[in-house]
Amino acid sequence: MRSGHRLGRRFGWLWGAYGASALGTWLAFGSFELIAIRVLHAGPAEVAALASVAAAVGAAVAVPLGPWVEFRRKRPVLIAMDLVRFAALSTVPVAFALGVLTFVQLLLVSVVVAAADITFRAASGAYLKTLVPAGDLLVAGARFESTAWTTTIIGPPLGGAAIGLLGPVVTVVADGVSYLLSALGVRASGGREPRPERRPAGRMRAPELLDGWRYILADPTLRPLFLNTAVFNALVMATQPLLAVLMLGGLGFSPWQYGLAFAAPSIGGLLGSRLARPLVTRFGQHRVMVASGALRALWPIGLAFIGPGTGGLLLVMGVELGLIFCCGVFNPVSSTCRLERTRNDRVTRTLTAWAVTTKASTALLTALWGVLGALLGPRTAIALAGVILLATPLLLPRRAAVSVSGAEAEAAAERV
Repeated sequence: MRSGHRLGRRFGWLWGAYGASALGTWLAFGSFELIAIRVLHAGPAEVAALASVAAAVGAAVAVPLGPWVEFRRKRPVLIAMDLVRFAALSTVPVAFALGVLTFVQLLLVSVVVAAADITFRAASGAYLKTLVPAGDLLVAGARFESTAWTTTIIGPPLGGAAIGLLGPVVTVVADGVSYLLSALGVRASGGREPRPERRPAGRMRAPELLDGWRYILADPTLRPLFLNTAVFNALVMATQPLLAVLMLGGLGFSPWQYGLAFAAPSIGGLLGSRLARPLVTRFGQHRVMVASGALRALWPIGLAFIGPGTGGLLLVMGVELGLIFCCGVFNPVSSTCRLERTRNDRVTRTLTAWAVTTKASTALLTALWGVLGALLGPRTAIALAGVILLATPLLLPRRAAVSVSGAEAEAAAERV
């Protein structure tokens, strides 16, 4: 991998901003659920709503923001979304200190943060294309991916220790401050950003809201990659609550063992992200994307065979290590392919549609698998998800992708 200075100072600031916000997110992992249970004495249905309803509503709120952001400079949007998340999260410790915190407030804050998250991710993809040359997109993506897995390793243990010492609200404060630091980092990236073309005058029409989906579905490479990502991510995330019930309930694992089972294997994501570029250099983007995408689908079914004791814990850690390693390779390669295939004037709308679909499908399948878990038992429901995941490689692109340019760009524009 290239040395750090090769991508320039502006990318360095953006990378630092991402690292700050990612660490804050993982420090506060599960904090809202913990506050709902321990402070507000919420029941299972209310706790589930924080994970599913808030994500789905936040995704719906983000839909009109994609076309709106497309025709604006992205750096001010990134700063604004960071400040929105900082302001929303700051209301939680204030209300807690005043003794007026409610579940409805937690839900509303979750919706605002979810919508801002989607908008930030979409705008950051477009902004990244203005910062680094096309040939360095994989290098940049791999660095973001390695940072994500590094913060995944260190964030939850530090957050858990902070909660034990100072209470459940302290990590929400840390998360809010991380977005403020991110905003400062994005602002420090500076430079002149090209002005996007102006949107035609008049009110936004309903078909414009669907431009991102239309662009994705019209592209022979983006379409299967989009479907694969949405189904795979949703099924993997849908089984997490069931796995928690199985491990912490029937199998008798302690909370620290449960946390260790998922934190330690994240080293696989760090390793996978570091290997992504060398593998692409040797074998090509398409082969690496398809191979890692197929291999990651083989692991989750192993979770259905978990047992009690040390053997069960090692099984979970081994399965998660293999899964996360494959994801660590796949994610930056697929993200690079997605950016290369998307025209510059469509990036924000396309990434918004991508993120909205992923969040909505995750919320839907999480709720559905909760019902299946209640009817069939957690282990059977996890096994069912694992079997379906084995078929997801069929959705991966079958032909090597190339960057969109020239006549192909014109044809794509006409289709949408």
